[in-house]
Amino acid sequence: MNYFNLIDELRQRNLIYHITNESILKKNIDRNFISLYCGFDPTEESLHVGHLLPLITLKRFQIIGHTPVVLIGGGTSLIGDPSFKEKERLLNFSNNIDIWTIKISKQISSFLDFNCGKNSAIILNNKTWFEKINILSFLRDIGKHFSINSMINRESVKKRIKTIGQGISFTEFSYSLLQAYDFFMLNKKNQVSLQIGGSDQWGNISSGMHLINRILKKEVYGLTLPLLIQSNGIKFGKTESGTIWLDPQKTTPYKFYQFWKNIDDSNVYNFLRLFTFLDCNEINDREAKKYKNDQIINDKSYLAKYLTCLVHGEENLLSVERITNILFLKNIKNIKKSDLQQLKKDGIPFIEVYKVKDLPEALVLCSLAQSRTQAKNMIISNSISINTNKIINKNHVFHDNEKLFNQFTLLSRGKKHHCLIHWK
Repeated sequence: MNYFNLIDELRQRNLIYHITNESILKKNIDRNFISLYCGFDPTEESLHVGHLLPLITLKRFQIIGHTPVVLIGGGTSLIGDPSFKEKERLLNFSNNIDIWTIKISKQISSFLDFNCGKNSAIILNNKTWFEKINILSFLRDIGKHFSINSMINRESVKKRIKTIGQGISFTEFSYSLLQAYDFFMLNKKNQVSLQIGGSDQWGNISSGMHLINRILKKEVYGLTLPLLIQSNGIKFGKTESGTIWLDPQKTTPYKFYQFWKNIDDSNVYNFLRLFTFLDCNEINDREAKKYKNDQIINDKSYLAKYLTCLVHGEENLLSVERITNILFLKNIKNIKKSDLQQLKKDGIPFIEVYKVKDLPEALVLCSLAQSRTQAKNMIISNSISINTNKIINKNHVFHDNEKLFNQFTLLSRGKKHHCLIHWK
């Protein structure tokens, strides 16, 4: 990939949902290295997988010489973006936002290079200018450039206004002006000429372009990325058990890895285009062979490994592979205590016990059997294992050497049903 065909590359990868003045933007990128930005409001203590697409897109621009600017919305997150939200957000406290800003900035730093010379990435916080702003000056100098009529006619606003019993507060209604001011300030102080974001940000991005054109008489650009919605209509990154976070304390690397391993087959090659740096021609070749020699299974594994390493690092990927070897390849060699702690957190079901009478009782406690009789029948039929070792004694009593690190025992029924016993 090189700078003069980047927009074409993004199109090939299905990464463009909206784009302004595409031919002019392409020429501008042809001739110059530009600065571009994406904003992230710290409304939680962690980013989630839905944020991966803009972060990786910023990385694509940086790799070929452009300068990515990350704007943390320390000011705007006090209000919250209403775009396509069904109801008003709960307002966040300033001290929470300050803590979340630090955590999110650290997460972002693993995606971009902040020490590579001329196009080193930059992190800024819009709190620095919004703290100093005067409300009367803002209304006079910024607000006068926006028509209430056009703001009300935006799809995201109309949807809220028409929702019975909801509506939209003036606080949320003003968010678009605040984000427009962000683009204005970044263009003025950092020469940022392109804003990227999810497709739900189109109205806010357009507001910033409008403001810069009115006040600074400059042409700037906007580019939005597709919002990924699953086949069940749920936003990408949400599961029955909750959001898939980038913070390993909220979603373990193993669960993160399994999320990608278990994506629907129909998404595999689109996700390879969106999230990886594999050449598009290679992805097309892989897709053409997807049902030969387990190609699609291997490609899911590639995607899961690539993104787990990108987000959590090589050491955590190795831990994930050790856990996978235990559960699916029955290889407990080289297991570490931290791997078992991951499993306990959100990898597989677990129970905490002080003592149990025997293996049948443990199987019932772990919900791997409904009764002692059923448990014994399972053992006799050779379907139960402890730490991947088959057990054939229906009255088996646990030994100390079956307690890994004197704390954990992995109990399995067949290939897919597991429970971790944590001995207290």
